[in-house]
Amino acid sequence: MQTDLESDLELLKEQGLNALKSCQTTEQLHFVKAQYLGKKGELKKVLSSLVSMPAELKSRVGKLANEVQDCLLLAFNEQETCLKTSTTNTKLKSSVDISVPGRSFPLGNIHPLNETRDVIIAVLEKLGFVKVVGPEIEHDFYNFEALNIPKSHPSRDMQDTFYIDNDVMLRTHTSPVQIRTMLLKKNPPLKIMSFGRVYRRDDDITHSPMFHQIEGLFIDENVSLADLKGSLETLARNIFSSDTKIRMRPSYFPFTEPSIEVDVSCFLCDSSSRACRICKSTGWIEILGAGMVDPEVFRACGYDSERYQGFAFGLGVERIAMLRYGVTDIRLFYENDLRFLRQF
Repeated sequence: MQTDLESDLELLKEQGLNALKSCQTTEQLHFVKAQYLGKKGELKKVLSSLVSMPAELKSRVGKLANEVQDCLLLAFNEQETCLKTSTTNTKLKSSVDISVPGRSFPLGNIHPLNETRDVIIAVLEKLGFVKVVGPEIEHDFYNFEALNIPKSHPSRDMQDTFYIDNDVMLRTHTSPVQIRTMLLKKNPPLKIMSFGRVYRRDDDITHSPMFHQIEGLFIDENVSLADLKGSLETLARNIFSSDTKIRMRPSYFPFTEPSIEVDVSCFLCDSSSRACRICKSTGWIEILGAGMVDPEVFRACGYDSERYQGFAFGLGVERIAMLRYGVTDIRLFYENDLRFLRQF
């Protein structure tokens, strides 16, 4: 049976909740809280009569009193949050014109080097080449020796290579990645493209001491120079235009035999103009080096050069980007001048 004190607590709870919900300001809210839950508040007055009650009844009434207190505190916190939110919204409405269109911020552009790199990689992926990467600090064996570059070769000279010590250097091309992959995968077919930053002691309007290179390598049985030509034609037509032609000229690289330089037909003139700054009126533009993998490279990697053949090619991303966009100074790609970058 409910006692008079329990009835008083229920009534106090109902009155307190109504009072808290009717508050329109935080000042009124804190006043009502003190009125019901303060040291001299209504709840304390009701509980003052607990002293003379039996222990069993005191426990029951005390539990109810705690529930009433918790309920009123929860109602106070909810009403306080509601009032603060309402006050904030009122201030915003009076200070911010929500009908004004929002400000638009300019979106960044893809860097021309990244865009060119992505185009090249996308074409090679369609041709079946798989991306591989390797370290930029490289050992002499991977950067030179396994690629059939003898100790006397000019590319080993200090003026071309950034040496860390006698056997360690910043890689001068991404070919070491191909060597590492060949040593790991002993059983062709192997069709990979290696890409990343490379470093050489060279600095002028068309060369940079740090630039980006993408190389392709395909090794299998019965791979021929015709396979290389078909791959390069597809690459050139997707990078420049569908009617681009390629020309292959004899050249020399220590790691390929035969070696070739590859030109593309000039996309700026028809070779009749004597003022073409790109092809110098020859009608052709050199873009990359390539060739059939030298048997010495196969032997260094443990491949049977009698059974397997392969081709390799490498191109500089900056070189291609300069041709695609008509950029005459490679240093513009690295200066972060917004006037230059916004053109792309």
